[in-house]
Amino acid sequence: MHSRYLDIAAKIRDRIEANEWAPGTKLPRLDDLAAEYGANRDTIGRAIGALETEGYVWAIQGRGIIVRHGTIRPRRPRGNLVKRNATAPGYSFPSASSQEVWTHHVQPVAAIEPLNDPRIAKLLGVAPGTPVMRRFRVTGPKSEPPFQINISWIHPRVADVPGVASQAPGPGDWLYRLEKAGHWPISWMEIHRARMPTKAEASLLEIPTSLPVLEIVRVGNSGGDGKPVEVTEYVVASDRVETVHVLHRDESAQTPWPEDAQGHDEELGGGA
Repeated sequence: MHSRYLDIAAKIRDRIEANEWAPGTKLPRLDDLAAEYGANRDTIGRAIGALETEGYVWAIQGRGIIVRHGTIRPRRPRGNLVKRNATAPGYSFPSASSQEVWTHHVQPVAAIEPLNDPRIAKLLGVAPGTPVMRRFRVTGPKSEPPFQINISWIHPRVADVPGVASQAPGPGDWLYRLEKAGHWPISWMEIHRARMPTKAEASLLEIPTSLPVLEIVRVGNSGGDGKPVEVTEYVVASDRVETVHVLHRDESAQTPWPEDAQGHDEELGGGA
């Protein structure tokens, strides 16, 4: 039997998608929605819970139920191109364009802190607990809510390069500085996985804790000695990004229909 709360959730979803409630605005109170739909408060609460799981709304204690931006705006494809910034030194990584303006949603921080995450420490090539330069940012396109959290850990052997802790006009400027200090060209590799956000991450990204995030860990290796110089962790709401990968053929898949080609060769051999 179809549940009443799912019917109500579908109706509220349609109204959100029709822009009756714009992104960032507050829905009516549960009691008001209950009266409007002729349902009890618990049923409305379950409907809102379903919409929160889908990423349409965000229930914030003390503020009410807020319509989210992510589901209403197009997702940003994440390919595999690193681009040079058009207007300032540095690089823009996948999901960003070298032409658009990104902004900070919280004050950027750079400080020496112990790297206690054993996974990140191993990728950076240091022992857990090692004091490491940490760059913390919450960024996104200027016209949008927070798009991503990014935390960069810079290897101690390069942390004293001038400018790696500063906030320059262009994104990725500090990587430029590392390259100029003898590490050109830095090469990158990414590790992707889906997981649930922490409460702190959900708050920074303005998403419910029930919405998964895409975690991308980028490892940058020096072009000088081939060893890691930085590891950056990106955390993005899963409904804000799609990954795009181009598939390449293995050598074994280069010849079309090898079994047919073999049979054709045998026929030619038999008639010789």
